[in-house]
Amino acid sequence: MLLFNTILLIHFLCFAVYLCVLLAQWKDYDTRVRNASGMILGIILLITGIVMVALKYPHVNYYKVVPKTGLFALVTVINARFGGKVYTKQAYYALIVITLLAACIAVVRV
Repeated sequence: MLLFNTILLIHFLCFAVYLCVLLAQWKDYDTRVRNASGMILGIILLITGIVMVALKYPHVNYYKVVPKTGLFALVTVINARFGGKVYTKQAYYALIVITLLAACIAVVRV
């Protein structure tokens, strides 16, 4: 259980840092070119998410895992589309909404 909680803490911290990186671009999202921090955080989120699912198997909450995986894929598509370029207003706000939606899915008890 300690291993799972440690991985969950790493997952949460990476998620929080990613949200902070997005919010730090609030004033200049249309002029700032992104660095590799988002990609590194995304890889860590993906790995920790997979490890958490592997540790909980077969008692996995698929009603949470599947939507969050879909949202993660959508964030990946948006980031790949704007790789090396600045975000458009719609893409930037979509990333924030998707990130907050994933956070809501994570904390809701069903």
